[in-house]
Amino acid sequence: MQPPRAIITCAGRNQRTLPLQTLVDRDGRAKTALAILIEEVLAAGIAEVGVVIHPGDEAAYRAAAGNSVRNLVFIEQQPAPLGYGHAVWCAREFTRRDPFLLVVGDHLCVSREQTSCAAQLVAIAAAEKCAVSAVAATHESKLPFFGAVGGRLVAGRTGVFEITTVAEKPTPTEAEQKLIVPGLRAGHYLCFFGLHVLPATIMDHLGEDVARAGAAGGVSLSGSLQTLARRERYLAAELRGRRYDIGAKYGLLTAQLALALEGQERDEVLGGLVELLATSRR
Repeated sequence: MQPPRAIITCAGRNQRTLPLQTLVDRDGRAKTALAILIEEVLAAGIAEVGVVIHPGDEAAYRAAAGNSVRNLVFIEQQPAPLGYGHAVWCAREFTRRDPFLLVVGDHLCVSREQTSCAAQLVAIAAAEKCAVSAVAATHESKLPFFGAVGGRLVAGRTGVFEITTVAEKPTPTEAEQKLIVPGLRAGHYLCFFGLHVLPATIMDHLGEDVARAGAAGGVSLSGSLQTLARRERYLAAELRGRRYDIGAKYGLLTAQLALALEGQERDEVLGGLVELLATSRR
């Protein structure tokens, strides 16, 4: 499953300004989070990118995209947000009837190797010829912030799992009952990473949920992913990298440190951190 296009979702009420924030990337250049996300997508061999935004935000996002704006199509969500699943569904005309890469706009991914996290995921989806969501083993204390999956390890593969269950921000009790994955440490679950390669049929599932919800909204992506898991082969994959939620408390700071420590100015940054720790008050 090779996606020709990608969607970056940036329309959430508490998310809209996050992709506009500026960080120093691994190459030492100042960039917006949006520009870093676009580079992540382009590195996966995908040249067409749809950005789902809140009405009226296009000018700010055009400026934040910089030279990459030529690769973008802006897709406005309804003024009243109807849930994350609805935001994805708004891009159905852009994705046409093709698979697509879905990127969450408030997460940054930092690969531990030369290949970007998005490129790793796209390669797995192409090899397995099915939908794949990136996941990371996450402590149960973080469950209120992520969707999570349950399943079983695919024979002969490391870090690739057949998904049987999808849950949106489960409680620890729910996770213990439904989302156990053999081989994970106690108290850890496979939570979404912010990257998905999804088939065109996911738009059909989302459309059904949107029709049922109507103006009341509350359409989640997880519900449609659960439907996908029941009807098609759907995998989860651990990538060689980490995800950073820039909307979390100190999230931008943590993401900036991660980028800096993987970049060409690592020694300078480490020296500054050591000096800061040595002189800080306890």
